[in-house]
Amino acid sequence: METLEKPQRRHYEAKEKVAILRKHLLEGVVVSDLCEQHKIHPTLFYQWQKQLFENGEAAFERHSPSRSLGKEKQAILALEDKLKRKAEVLSELMEEHIRLKKSLGEI
Repeated sequence: METLEKPQRRHYEAKEKVAILRKHLLEGVVVSDLCEQHKIHPTLFYQWQKQLFENGEAAFERHSPSRSLGKEKQAILALEDKLKRKAEVLSELMEEHIRLKKSLGEI
């Protein structure tokens, strides 16, 4: 009995995908030739192309991904400061509450 082996899946890095798409879009290499050369299905090629065009606007945005990380860090710092202020206010309120109780002789 003959066993059919499934070809192993290859996972392409983003750079490789872009390079393959670039060959078609800029150099005019035919999709079928590219797919045969890189052993990928044409459907996969067109999925990559769709992803490229759907996410291409990110390349033209003013803020780089590293800046958005900076914004997230700033947001985290702002929230930490807010929590710190909240804790300070609660602490002051508790002190005042204890002082009031002492002055009324409840403690």
